[in-house]
Amino acid sequence: MNRMEELIKKLEEYNYHYYVLDDPIVSDKEYDKLYDELVKLENETGTHLPYSPTQRVGGAVLDKFVKHTHLGRLWSLDKAQSFDALRDWHEKNLRFIEGYNETHSDKLPKPEYILEYKFDGLTINLTYDEGILKMGATRGTGEVGEEIYEQVLTIKSIPLRVKYKGKFEVQGEGLMPLSKLKEYNENNEVQLKNARNAAAGALRNLDVKETEKRHLITYLYNIAYIEGKEFKTQEEIVAFIKDNALPVSKYHKKFSNMEDLLKEIEVQKEERLKQDFLTDGMVIKINDVKTQKLMGYTNKFPRFAIAYKFEALETSTRIIGVEWNVGRSAKVTPTALLEPVDIGGVTIKRATLNNLDDIKRKKLHLNERVLIRRSNDVIPEIMGPLKTDEEVYDIEQPKYCPYCHSKLYKEGVHYFCPNTLGCKPQLVKTIVHFASKEAMNIDGFSEKTAELFLEKLNIDQVSMLYDLKVEDLLKLEGFKEKKANNIISSIQNSKTVELKNFIYALSIANVGVKTSRDLAEHYKTIDNFLNASFDDLVAIEDVGDITANEIVSFLTDETSKKSIQSLFDHGIKVLDVEDSGDKSLEGLKFVLTGTLENYTRDELKNILENKGAKVQGSVSSKTDYVVVGENPGSKFEKAKTLNIKILHENDLKELI
Repeated sequence: MNRMEELIKKLEEYNYHYYVLDDPIVSDKEYDKLYDELVKLENETGTHLPYSPTQRVGGAVLDKFVKHTHLGRLWSLDKAQSFDALRDWHEKNLRFIEGYNETHSDKLPKPEYILEYKFDGLTINLTYDEGILKMGATRGTGEVGEEIYEQVLTIKSIPLRVKYKGKFEVQGEGLMPLSKLKEYNENNEVQLKNARNAAAGALRNLDVKETEKRHLITYLYNIAYIEGKEFKTQEEIVAFIKDNALPVSKYHKKFSNMEDLLKEIEVQKEERLKQDFLTDGMVIKINDVKTQKLMGYTNKFPRFAIAYKFEALETSTRIIGVEWNVGRSAKVTPTALLEPVDIGGVTIKRATLNNLDDIKRKKLHLNERVLIRRSNDVIPEIMGPLKTDEEVYDIEQPKYCPYCHSKLYKEGVHYFCPNTLGCKPQLVKTIVHFASKEAMNIDGFSEKTAELFLEKLNIDQVSMLYDLKVEDLLKLEGFKEKKANNIISSIQNSKTVELKNFIYALSIANVGVKTSRDLAEHYKTIDNFLNASFDDLVAIEDVGDITANEIVSFLTDETSKKSIQSLFDHGIKVLDVEDSGDKSLEGLKFVLTGTLENYTRDELKNILENKGAKVQGSVSSKTDYVVVGENPGSKFEKAKTLNIKILHENDLKELI
């Protein structure tokens, strides 16, 4: 009993980190080993504690999301770790069908099996009614999940309308393509650990813009609830999904012979590594729906379906070095340099090391042999050290930035370089950020342009942009006179800037567009802001201790102060905030959708915000008004569903 309690506590902790925090602290292999031990103990003792992880489908529901009750339960699948286990399952199915047919005249057919990929992402459940997508939700506990309607809208393969008019729920998996994961990690300083966590983190992200950046896809494979229609086979279910223009995996195979099916699984062990999405096994389902219904469920699993889990691809190599990199967020992160090794046809030379605490927890050292794992992911995972008689060396955190030599500071488990405006590796993305529409609004700027400016023109401070001349740009590849004139003109025009834009342009950690606007509204002038104190900052709504510390740290850093002064020396004029005095819309929450005749979206947003309103990106039960123009999107539909007050352009005159 004590061992069962110990296993349950461990699995609960691992489950919380994996499903709730999206931050796994053990490998799947270690988790499965403990889980299987618990199952064995429960079967041997006949004791099934009600709080055992074997008695539930999934993790807890996060309170920060709206809870959603599924119309049909979303079941987990029992796992088979070997072909013998699949053969045993097949024999059980044969015995069930034979027993039924002996006592019933309506005979069940011999078992046919549908073989599908077991996708490794986040399970989603879509609700359609009257031909319209009404809801998207996570699986959660299987009966109650979390609403992620706005997030699933970013998955472009999901249609907003289908031809079937009855209400139904369709289940599938949200996935981040491996090519998109690689692309994301090449262009963002915060690295995504793997495609599974990237998809789960995106769909559970309240910032829908971040969800959209990850270019998720989905494959749908089951219908747990439908009104006005019945299916005879699993094949019919898949055909119905496809017939409604919903995304379905191309891989579906039917088998009447278990040995043939096992041979196909052997083939797919290699073939799945060629896919652009993560799979961690195969799913086998009985094709006949009547047989499915008669076989039924345990308290957790369907008896008519099972999952076969692939073993992770693992090998050993040596850590030969550690490279410290700096991103735009100023975070300094380590990357392990490995002796090149082949896993599944891919040569692995590098692996992510999250931070020094992670290195210490895994007890990793230089010159040490380590076990690495690749699950057809882009970034391999270092599982831990292997015993060795060779001399190993500690991995030390640098005290100074490896590029600009500024003294690093620690926040939580991460180290940061404070020199956001003068550290060269940060500068490419810092310059792009500085030039962005929400900051200095310099047209024609891309990451490629910023890289050219750094490499060819030695731009190592954002203020140096204001020294550029047309003839400097004409020396660069791809720049003709018109393009060069346009960029130089835009740079010069940016010298007069609103306070909120200037604050955002400074790239202060945790200070986004909204916080920049709030700071500008509070301080009114650039001088007031530059003298901001911690106590004054935390008194501002939505500015917490962490953000206040980031701002004070930035404003008191000598390098930052020199960079800001250099901008002023180059003619930057920051406009004071004029207090309109009209806060008639204070506290009201608006959402804008569709094309307006007399305003651009940004113009109306500024007008509303200047009157104290908050403009949201998505509709929720807390939204007060949805402003609707021509060709409105799904926000209009959701507003009607939630009975939110709709405003048309003519209605705005009374408000503004």
